[in-house]
Amino acid sequence: MTNEFPVINSTLSATKLGELLQHKYNLSKNIECKLFRAAMNHVYIVTDCSEKYVFRVYTFDWRTKNEVAEELRLLIHLNENKAPVSFPLADNLKEYIQELNAPEGKRFGVLFSFAEGTKSARFTAETSFCIGHALAKVHKASENFTLNRITYDNKVLLIDSVKRTRAFFKKETDETVFLEKMAGFLQNKFNNVEKEQIRFGAVHLDVWFDNMHFNEEDKVTLFDFDFCGNGWLCLDISYFLFQLFSTNLNENDYKIKAESFLAGYETVTEINKEEKRLLPLACLAIMTYYISMQCDRYDYWTNIFLNEDHLKRVVGNLKRWILFNEIEIE
Repeated sequence: MTNEFPVINSTLSATKLGELLQHKYNLSKNIECKLFRAAMNHVYIVTDCSEKYVFRVYTFDWRTKNEVAEELRLLIHLNENKAPVSFPLADNLKEYIQELNAPEGKRFGVLFSFAEGTKSARFTAETSFCIGHALAKVHKASENFTLNRITYDNKVLLIDSVKRTRAFFKKETDETVFLEKMAGFLQNKFNNVEKEQIRFGAVHLDVWFDNMHFNEEDKVTLFDFDFCGNGWLCLDISYFLFQLFSTNLNENDYKIKAESFLAGYETVTEINKEEKRLLPLACLAIMTYYISMQCDRYDYWTNIFLNEDHLKRVVGNLKRWILFNEIEIE
């Protein structure tokens, strides 16, 4: 019998990771590796003299090695097509994925280029225009690009998500009833979409200010494609608009920035009529999915905030969006 007590999620030593990266990537002895965030995945900032990198350590049993490889294949493709993204870096043996023997089991690590600039929830309409332009360049390259990963369809976003959330909260509440009703409404709407008019390809699915950097010249770089998969490209557009709405409580400010974002996007590629019709609806499906993901990974992310009050706040925000967009859920 072992004396070691099993764990489900550990924090790996930044010092030891620095030593590993120095050896694997021929970095200098001046390398510094510091834990930046221990959340869904653990993120380390790596500094080597004047160069900066990001090393992501995926949570145990979160992504398979093939899923990580597919994320990296997308990023390499986007970078080769000059889309503004942080991209993976190969080690001395031309390998992108590091296998790390953590106490809980094998975890995967990837070194990424550092996205120039900083993140901020408070940005101007001009920056919003540049974000739209950047996302469109990503979509231009990711359209019809197929990943061997999850496809964000009705089953994933709505049916399975509601089941997962109901199972977590156990007791029926006004919020879980609302989510179930909204999911049924969205399923009907999505089933009647003219799919041949909707652009399909690899989506980011988590486009918001926390996953992008911009500098003083409004150069925008997107990162954290951990949730990438196959789906309608307008999912990303809708989700960004919802996050913009959530962080700009003044509705006039939101309208100005939203119009600027869409204008920036359409300088690169058109958002057609059917996609525009879906924009108020698509983000509701994504939020239904993310609520369920918070429930699913509760043990790993130590989500002490995840309770009935949190669900009320999230659903309250969804209802505010629904009211603003004059959506009538039947």
